[in-house]
Amino acid sequence: MAVETDVLDELRRLRTRIPRLTGSLAATVDGLVLAHDVPGTEPEGLAALTAAALGVAYRMTDAAARGDFRELLVRGSGGYVATYAAGTTAVLTLLAEDRVNVGRLHLEGRRSGARIADLVVTGLGPGTGRHADRPAPEEHLATVPPAGDRPIGTLPVRTPQRPTHQPRPQTGI
Repeated sequence: MAVETDVLDELRRLRTRIPRLTGSLAATVDGLVLAHDVPGTEPEGLAALTAAALGVAYRMTDAAARGDFRELLVRGSGGYVATYAAGTTAVLTLLAEDRVNVGRLHLEGRRSGARIADLVVTGLGPGTGRHADRPAPEEHLATVPPAGDRPIGTLPVRTPQRPTHQPRPQTGI
């Protein structure tokens, strides 16, 4: 519970540092809400959409050979949705008005993402959390990668499977 409170405090401080920020959400890369400050928006739905967009963004950076995912910015007619990596297991999504200072949004979003990553790692590390008293199943322990395998700020990789057939060339286009 302390992690949720600390992350929520960070989200509230973020709102005071960025004029025209209308909401913020911290979630796991799987789409589960850690903390939110998004009035008028369903946080669970936003977290799920963030996870879906994250998967597409990761594949785009990989396909374009642009390195590890760092951030995603979407601009609509009513404002911005910005998503930042917050360590390897969390993500920060910010909602802002159309007239927000985008440079300030990026600066503060990156800083808060790093702070949230620290809070999540220290608060939810091995042996902590709600289910710390329960032993982990052995088959789960074998699939958990070591924490040092990926650099900080990168997200887990889902490798797409190769198709079992060769696509047919299209003619007449």
